[in-house]
Amino acid sequence: MEAYKQEFIEFMVESDVLKFGDFTLKSGRKSPFFMNAGAYVTGAQLHRLGQFYARAIHDNFGLDFDVVFGPAYKGIPLSVITTMALSELYGKEARYCSNRKEVKDHGDTGILLGSALHDGDRVVIVEDVTTSGKSIEETHPILMEQANVQVVGLMVSLNRLEVGKGGQMCALDEVRERYGFPTASIVDMAEVTEHLYGRECQGRVVINNQVKAALDAYYEQYGAK
Repeated sequence: MEAYKQEFIEFMVESDVLKFGDFTLKSGRKSPFFMNAGAYVTGAQLHRLGQFYARAIHDNFGLDFDVVFGPAYKGIPLSVITTMALSELYGKEARYCSNRKEVKDHGDTGILLGSALHDGDRVVIVEDVTTSGKSIEETHPILMEQANVQVVGLMVSLNRLEVGKGGQMCALDEVRERYGFPTASIVDMAEVTEHLYGRECQGRVVINNQVKAALDAYYEQYGAK
């Protein structure tokens, strides 16, 4: 596993973004872990997060693109910090773009924030996590309505590796199959478990035998095939 992936896993724990315990997801499903990207709140955290996204995009998709697009709402800051990090780490001058939930009819009108989209633009989408693919279902048509753009790839921070709507593949793979563009994550839950199991992080063992057993049982029931 690449060093930056190991660093990112520990960064999620240190930032109180990735937690283990008993959680109820929006779907009503009981989960032994929870990831909340809204817990990245300080300048230092956001700076590091943007760098992790930039490295993962560079490694998975390269740098031949024009725009970093972040779906509202959590994708808005992600698109900004990733664009900044791409410039800082690689000298890559991409434009940031996000959508609004509602069309603005005065001042800076329209549904987009940041850069306009133009025919021929190559776009990387950034999200925090893809559980069902619903966000892409909502935002992909918006992208296509603005201009004839090409989606180079979708990057999320954590792939939960849970079965998607189709009952076989994980949601991230379902997005790839449905829309025909590459998808990737900075890390997935298999890598998280591998790195944290039995390892001390923040002065404690985050994934002990009890947590590991709960994760194994969860993925036995909900894991992608």
